[in-house]
Amino acid sequence: MAQKIEISWKTIVFTVFFLIGLMILWQIRELLFALFLAFIFMSSLKPFVNRLERSKFSRPIAAATVFFGAILILIFLLAFVLPPIITQSIDFITNLPALFSSTFPLVAKYLNINSALQFIPGITQNVFKVASGVFSNFLFLISVFFFTFYFLLEEKFLNSLLMKFLDKKDVEEVQSVITKVERRLGAWMRGELILMTIIGVFTYIGLSILGVRYALSLAFIAGFLEIIPIIGPIVSAIPAFLVAMSTSLFMGGGVTVMYLIIQQLENNIIVPYVMNKAVGINPIFTLIALSVGGTLGGLLGAVLAVPVALVAETIFMEFFKRQK
Repeated sequence: MAQKIEISWKTIVFTVFFLIGLMILWQIRELLFALFLAFIFMSSLKPFVNRLERSKFSRPIAAATVFFGAILILIFLLAFVLPPIITQSIDFITNLPALFSSTFPLVAKYLNINSALQFIPGITQNVFKVASGVFSNFLFLISVFFFTFYFLLEEKFLNSLLMKFLDKKDVEEVQSVITKVERRLGAWMRGELILMTIIGVFTYIGLSILGVRYALSLAFIAGFLEIIPIIGPIVSAIPAFLVAMSTSLFMGGGVTVMYLIIQQLENNIIVPYVMNKAVGINPIFTLIALSVGGTLGGLLGAVLAVPVALVAETIFMEFFKRQK
C-alpha cells in the first residue's frame, strides 16, 4: 500500500519565503559583496584604531587617521609597484613558450607548446578585465570605502541594531560570536598580507642575486600564491625553475636550492612568528574552499573563498561549543 505524504501549509509558506529570500539576496549580491569586503577591511584596521583610541585620540580622529593612511598606502602600491609587475608579467607570459622549448627541447618536439599555452593570454585578459571592471565601478568602490570607514567609526552600530530585534542575553551571545569572527578574520588577513610580502621580497632578492630574468613577476607569483597552502609554494617555484633552466643547468639548481631554503625559513620561522596570533584554517579546508569559490564565482569567488570559509568555520565552532 502506497504511503501518503502530507505537506503542511507551514512547510509551504516557509519554502515560499525561503525562495523569495534567496531571490532578494541574489538581487542585492553586489551590496552584500561590498559589505563583506568592508567588514574584512574593518577587521584588519580596527586594532590600529583601537590602539590610537587608547592613546587618548577620539574615535573619529583615530578612524580617519588609520583609514586614510591605508588609502595612501593603496594608492602608492597601485601607482608605483603594480605597473612594473604587470609589464614584466605580460612579457614573461608572452615568452613562456620559447622558454619551455629552450629548457625542454626533447619534449617540445612532440608537444605543440603554442597550442598548449594558448589559453594563458585568455586567462591574463580575464584577470585584467575583472580587475579593471572592479576599479571602474566607481559606485562600488565608494560603497566599500564608505562602509569600511563607517564600521570603523561606529563601533556600537551593530550592537544597537541587534537590540531592536533581540533581548539583551541574545545580543550579548551574537555580539560575542561576531567579535570572535572579526578578530580571527582580521588577524588572518594581516598575517597573510605580511607573509605574502615577506615571501615576495625574499624571493625577489634571491632571484635578483642569482640574475634570474623576470625576478619581479616571479616574486609576485610567489607572494600571491602564499594564500594557497602546500600547493602554492610548489606551483610558484615551477616558472622560476623554468626561467632559470633556460639560462643554464647551474642556475636552475641554484633557484631550486633558493626556493627550498625560503620554504624551510617559512615553515620553521616566518609562519610561526607572523601567524602566532592568527588562527588559520585547515589546509585541506582552504583548498576545498578555493576550489568551490573559483567554480561558483570565478576569480572573485576564489578571492573571497578563504575569508568566507574562515567566517563559517568560526560561527560553526562557536555554535557547537555553546550546544555542549
